[in-house]
Amino acid sequence: MSSLSSREQLGLLLGFVGVVIFGGTLPATRIAVVAIDPLALTAMRTAIAGVCALVLLIVIRRPLPPRRVWLQLALTAVCVVVLFPFLMALALLTVDASHGGVVLGVLPIATALAAVLVAHERPRPLFWIASLSGAAIVVIFALRQGGGSFVTGDLLLFAAVAAAAVGYAFSGHLTSTMPGWEVISWVLVLSLPVALPVALLTLPADLAAIPLKPWLAVLYVALFSQWIGFFAWNAGMAMGGIARVSQVQLLQPFITFALAALFAGEAITLQILLFAAAVVVSVAITSRVRQRP
Repeated sequence: MSSLSSREQLGLLLGFVGVVIFGGTLPATRIAVVAIDPLALTAMRTAIAGVCALVLLIVIRRPLPPRRVWLQLALTAVCVVVLFPFLMALALLTVDASHGGVVLGVLPIATALAAVLVAHERPRPLFWIASLSGAAIVVIFALRQGGGSFVTGDLLLFAAVAAAAVGYAFSGHLTSTMPGWEVISWVLVLSLPVALPVALLTLPADLAAIPLKPWLAVLYVALFSQWIGFFAWNAGMAMGGIARVSQVQLLQPFITFALAALFAGEAITLQILLFAAAVVVSVAITSRVRQRP
């Protein structure tokens, strides 16, 4: 086996590890919000991850990012560290993680659309057809699940998708300046002056009354979903190639379903699986069309 082939396979493995980590975000958030307020959860996950990121950056003596990227880092922080997790946590007060897995399955399409707008690309018509089809599938799913109308959780999830897409577009642009793990680390450190005070002010009054499971969920979304997952994902794309490794993300909704059933006790219906499969197909088409010259 050639060294290049081994490197690509390791990249695919790391990409899969990243997808598994991200796939656990919705079930863990669903478990956490049962006992912890969404605002407190968002502040706590950012504060914990931010302190760890700060320690790492100090230990390996990374220099401050150039001033020209500070605004982009701040915008990424607002979208990825504040709005996305907060809106997602609010949504999961009223909908299951498996439901959220289908709606958030369209996130790669939204991110691609944001990147097209940022980079002023001119993709083929099939890109737009697949993108609109994926969005339509998610809308139909939400309406069916909501009895013909959108529930509050759906509207919050749609807003979370929009925030994450914009944040990921800025974050992807920043990776041309520094490694991906460093981007998320500086984004988290930049958020600390706000996250730490808010976390302290919103801590639950009786910490001992909260069961162990929600606390473990908090640690998961803080250390893995918010930080470490990006290490594996970005390293995998660097080693295996963005085009190949990004296809692994098509598995994420189904990983979310499996983890939601295993840890949150949710029932996964055939309707959920079929809608998720349809979204995955539209994401795959969008990704392949956009990657062509």
